[in-house]
Amino acid sequence: TKEIGKIKYQFNLFMEFGGFPETVISSSKTELAQLYQDIIIKDLLVRFGIKEKQSFRELALYLISNITSYMSYNKLAKILEINSVTTIKNFIFFFEEAYLLFPLQLFDYSYKKQIINNKKIYVIDTGIYNTISLKFSKNTGVLYENVVFIELRRRNKEVYYYKELFECDFLIREGTKIREAIQVCADISELQTLERETRGLAEVCNKFKLSKGTIITADVEKSVKYNGVQMNFVPLWKWLL
Repeated sequence: TKEIGKIKYQFNLFMEFGGFPETVISSSKTELAQLYQDIIIKDLLVRFGIKEKQSFRELALYLISNITSYMSYNKLAKILEINSVTTIKNFIFFFEEAYLLFPLQLFDYSYKKQIINNKKIYVIDTGIYNTISLKFSKNTGVLYENVVFIELRRRNKEVYYYKELFECDFLIREGTKIREAIQVCADISELQTLERETRGLAEVCNKFKLSKGTIITADVEKSVKYNGVQMNFVPLWKWLL
């Protein structure tokens, strides 16, 4: 119990301030804000010689403020009043090159559909999200999903999201097959939420012939059978270990 308490304490610090070495030591959001500006100016604006500086900054802020949401290049161009969809694509490519933001594609057997469908965006660090984004609430669920995505990337997984009749936050592909399905839901205390997340994951697992699926939560740990699929509930802090 004592060790778990220590781990949860560090986990909560990580969720608030992220994982950059300087801020792990200092827990300073001022340093995080400066780090973000350094990434934008030195790693991106200067490196790639970007002339549309204001549009570039606005896009970065918009994407960071709306991580895990579904987005299309056309919609982003309209919202930010940028005439060229190609410019949006290039900017997002630059963000990914600097390891600041990452787009996630829909899984589909058609590569064309993967390209044209909406993307989901994730940010490299929870501390940057908490410091920079225009958020008005804690958004624990958003943070949890973002952390899971970044960890899957760190583990060199080929990751997609799935959305058809049912949604699944993450599908892990190895070669030609889907090997794992993961749902992220910090709070499953409400029966309706639990039913929605469990049923959606079970449908996806059955579609891809998976015998089990993972639901990552804040503090629930159990294993149950649902529609022939073994559902493994695991707290995020433990899954990260």
